[in-house]
Amino acid sequence: MLLPWPELLAGALIVVAPLAAQEGREVGVQMVATASDPALAVAGVYGGVRTSARTRLSAMAGAGVSAGNLAFRGEVLGHFLLSPSQRRGPGFYLAGGVAAVEGPVDRGYLVLTVGLEDRPAAASGWSAEVGVGGGVRVMLGYRWRWLRPGGGP
Repeated sequence: MLLPWPELLAGALIVVAPLAAQEGREVGVQMVATASDPALAVAGVYGGVRTSARTRLSAMAGAGVSAGNLAFRGEVLGHFLLSPSQRRGPGFYLAGGVAAVEGPVDRGYLVLTVGLEDRPAAASGWSAEVGVGGGVRVMLGYRWRWLRPGGGP
C-alpha cells in the first residue's frame, strides 16, 4: 500500500505555514533509527515552527533502509520546550505525534520522545532524541533557526 506522501506533506505545510509568523522557523537534517522488526534507518529533512515561547510543530520526511529494502518515514510532532530562551548549552524538550512508514512494512505509529538540543535560542545547533515510535526510536540532527527578533521566544 502506497502512502500519500505528497498529500501528507502538502497538508502539513498548509497547516503550519500560517504559523510561521509566530515565534520562529527552523530547518534541518536528521537521521532516525528504530529498533523494531524490521529495524529502520532513514536520513531526511526537518522543518519546524515555533508557535509560542515554549511550543514547536515539526515535520520530517526521510528515506533509508529497512530489511535491506528502500523505506520512507514521515513524522509530524508537537514539542514542549523546557528551556526555549537558553543561548548557551543544551536544553531539554518533550515531543509527541505520529509517524508513517512505507517499505517492507507500511504502518503508522504514535511517537513519544525526550529531546536535547544545543542552544535552543541560538541560530543553529545539534539535536538528539530517544523515545518510542515504531520500536525504540533514536534521532540525531542539526537545525538552523530564524527566531523572532529580540533573541527568540
